Amino acid sequence: MEKIKDALDKAKIQRSGQVQQASAVGNKITNRFSKDDELDSIVYNKTTVVKLDPAHLENNRIVALSKHDPMCLVFDSLRTQVLQKMEEHNWRTIAIVSPTPEAGKTIVAINLAISIAQQPQKTAMLVDFDLRKPRIAQYLGIKQDKSINDLLAGDAELSEIIVNPGVPRLTIIPTNKPVKQSSETLSSNSIQKLIIELKERYDSRIVIFDLPPILNADDAMVLLPQVDCVLLVFGNGQHTETEISETMRLLSKTNILGVVINRAEVEPRSYYY
Repeated sequence: MEKIKDALDKAKIQRSGQVQQASAVGNKITNRFSKDDELDSIVYNKTTVVKLDPAHLENNRIVALSKHDPMCLVFDSLRTQVLQKMEEHNWRTIAIVSPTPEAGKTIVAINLAISIAQQPQKTAMLVDFDLRKPRIAQYLGIKQDKSINDLLAGDAELSEIIVNPGVPRLTIIPTNKPVKQSSETLSSNSIQKLIIELKERYDSRIVIFDLPPILNADDAMVLLPQVDCVLLVFGNGQHTETEISETMRLLSKTNILGVVINRAEVEPRSYYY
């Protein structure tokens, strides 16, 4: 833990000038709905609604729906800090990234999205943009026939791939299988248009993108210029100081909203802001 904090502190000094606090896709953007109109009219008529299995969620550390779980309070606190900073800058999109695999970024992304959706004046959309190793549907236990794969292939409309997991004000866009040439796909015009569509349609919506690890491929770096801010997830004791420093260097031109230390062997408030 101390190695991670020391490396983060060094990186912060080097970056002192930067802020570091905690329907198909077509050529035209659809009309934007006001926050009150959207919140008053949430009915999932076209969106597929699925029921999540509590046991499956527990086995995969999805805790944000379990108010009896102390870790749920951690994500609620993280949500509050994230939303306060995003509202301060009028940001609407956030990417969840990590230096390397297995840091727990997808678990953090899912729990954060669920927690945000429980805020009365917010809606949340969670998008699986880890096209190399998509896991959101797996962790949630969602079995959806159509996903981003079909949208990219031209075999589905956007409305056909959106899922409501039985949580009010939360929608999911899953990716069912890895995408070849994922970096090129994420830099394509179709993805750029999709991001604009998702971001601009509703005033109340916060869009959370789960992206691939920073150091394993250039996928995340390709997409980040289109995203307002980043939440960086470190696995406690999992990364070298070099990996941390290189990650911070690569993100030097990005709005880093905060840093989460995942799997810390301390009390439930296991994040670093």
